[in-house]
Amino acid sequence: MQEIPLMRAGMALMAATALIGGLTMVVVPRDGDRDGRRDDDGAEQVAAAPVAAAPVPSPAASAAGAFACRVDTSGIALPAAVHESSGLALNGGGDALWTHNDSGEPLLHLVGTDGTPRGQVRVAGATVTDWEDVAAGPCPGGGRCLYIADIGDNQAARPHITLWRVPEPAAGDAQTRPAEALIAEYPDGPHDAEAMFVMPDGGVHVVTKGETGHVAVYRLPRTARAGTPARLEQVVELRPGQVPRPERITGAAAAPDGHWIVLRTLNALAFYRAGDLSAGRMGQPLTYDLKPLNEKQGEAVELAPDGTVHLSSEGGKKEDPATLSRLTCTLPR
Repeated sequence: MQEIPLMRAGMALMAATALIGGLTMVVVPRDGDRDGRRDDDGAEQVAAAPVAAAPVPSPAASAAGAFACRVDTSGIALPAAVHESSGLALNGGGDALWTHNDSGEPLLHLVGTDGTPRGQVRVAGATVTDWEDVAAGPCPGGGRCLYIADIGDNQAARPHITLWRVPEPAAGDAQTRPAEALIAEYPDGPHDAEAMFVMPDGGVHVVTKGETGHVAVYRLPRTARAGTPARLEQVVELRPGQVPRPERITGAAAAPDGHWIVLRTLNALAFYRAGDLSAGRMGQPLTYDLKPLNEKQGEAVELAPDGTVHLSSEGGKKEDPATLSRLTCTLPR
């Protein structure tokens, strides 16, 4: 696939989005006090604080349609039990978010969109190797399921990954119904991955990180059955070879209407038309700079029907709380 040349416009955003071509960029600056921190690589970071900003469209966005984002809130501390928020999924009521840690017990935590704790649920029958994302989607027999991506593989050595599927628990449940294990392997050998999205029609996709190999979108076959290993299908390669740390994919989500897919890195969002990705091409994504949020380690993203974008960040070696941020984005149809 021939890649479209990038428009370079700032080291941080360009490093975070070098995997995509033909950028449309919106940057929201922010003011306020910031405390110096260091991330896992020793790079200087700053702690986020609640912030609000007006939408700032770019001229390039006008050419692509009405695209703009604004920051509503950022730096909201999540409960102490969620010290490594690695995934986000809206609950069925749309007023809270499911999240989880990447290690430890097989627990889903429910938090309000303001970060307040709503409870936790044990996922019956599930185990944890490296949980990296969660998404909501239809159950095969009807109803609403949660899909939990046990796909982390820092050494690119796992012979298979596991996607846990379980009916969404009801309010007050302490434990889910028994989870189904969708076991899958890559067609080209193991990869590290932190991102998964589920389309409204139930199509499950994994996006590799770019740390141990290329950045690519893989699809679980429709014929996949719980407990029976399946081979993932590569849909599209977004970037060949390994990529630097700021450019690695750490989260993904599908819009509820199925029109857009968003991928996130540490410092940026990239919105792809779902039709382009499903056809095996990148198209021209729209990007948004997340660096002004000053997330410690940006990990997860979720899209709401009204254009709200929820983000979470890990707490940085458990020294700081994981945080929640919220944007409002307008995307062309």
